[in-house]
Amino acid sequence: MREKILLIDDEESVCEILKYNLEKEGYQVDAAYSAEEALEGDLSQYDLFIVDIMMGDLSGFDFAKRVRNVSLTERTPIIFCSALNEEDEKVMGLNIGADDYVTKPFSIGEVLARVRAVLRRSAAAAQVTYNLADNQYEQDLTFKSLCINRNEKICYLDGEALSLTRTEFEILEFFLSHRNRIYSRQEIISNVWGADVVVTNRTIDTNITRLRKKLGDYSNNIVTRQGFGYGFKETY
Repeated sequence: MREKILLIDDEESVCEILKYNLEKEGYQVDAAYSAEEALEGDLSQYDLFIVDIMMGDLSGFDFAKRVRNVSLTERTPIIFCSALNEEDEKVMGLNIGADDYVTKPFSIGEVLARVRAVLRRSAAAAQVTYNLADNQYEQDLTFKSLCINRNEKICYLDGEALSLTRTEFEILEFFLSHRNRIYSRQEIISNVWGADVVVTNRTIDTNITRLRKKLGDYSNNIVTRQGFGYGFKETY
């Protein structure tokens, strides 16, 4: 079955060129010319959203926040495709839960490569979910009163659920699975985002700073080794 992609961009010419080239690659492609139009449809049918940021009353960021708060679309991958090329916008997009970020003007070859990479990772994650549904459950990760339920994708601190973004959750899951060792930023990127995604050092630093603020007394367990990277130490 062919993967289905929704393009969301108020520039019809951008939608037309992306639709043409993605369909040549074998994907089914629909287009919406605003976030509002996209939200009126059945979003659960899509395997990927490619979203502009600067659009009408609802921005691409607004769209992403809404679909991330709906169970049927919370794990549907998102690629932002925008003329906003400042690092702050890229960091914000990834923090919201985007899987990748492409800046305009783009090359079609780059977009197609990123689409393939994101869909490949999404398919692998879906296979893991299928295995879990087939009674292959993963054990919780715990450290004192900090607990990650890997099946429900929820982190608990002193019995209370923490409000973590997907990226924050996956960084903490990686750290709790690989304790007492310092990992370089590149190692963290490869294990959390995947080697195919371009992520800046600042994105790593920003996510870890936000994560520390949410961990209360356990914030000191995430340690920094200047010039090397980060890790989770059990001795604090």
